[in-house]
Amino acid sequence: MKMPLTYEDIIKILPHRYPFLFVDRIVEIELGKSAVGLKNVTANEYFFKGHFPDNPIMPGVLIVEAMAQVGGVLARLSLYGETEEEIKGAIFFASIDRVKFRRPVVPGDQLRFELLALRTGTRIWKMGGKAYVEENLVAEAELVATVSQNKRS
Repeated sequence: MKMPLTYEDIIKILPHRYPFLFVDRIVEIELGKSAVGLKNVTANEYFFKGHFPDNPIMPGVLIVEAMAQVGGVLARLSLYGETEEEIKGAIFFASIDRVKFRRPVVPGDQLRFELLALRTGTRIWKMGGKAYVEENLVAEAELVATVSQNKRS
């Protein structure tokens, strides 16, 4: 598999689209084990209009969502491979545990998400995720997802 995975590659793997796709690039992946993704946080993000106009901070829930999207790329590629003809089960959050936010994420930051598969399977995936800006840990969480076995239409 060629790296990095670009926006064009990611939208073939995930069902998310603007304004809810929060992964710009996947720069590393080891199927069944780990993935690293990037999100460039720009001043024109739609959520900064309300969170907060005079002090723009990326909402923590969106940082966790982006982390989960990187995990979704890892799980889908690990389970189904790269081809569009393969079964692509939908992936849904089952739980989010041990979430901690360490520092605000602001316009100009680049988020680096590091996901590690803790438990894998055909139906349940548990992943540990960390989000960094430069070398600073900004958020971490344990994510559990369920994978349906339906064909994606």
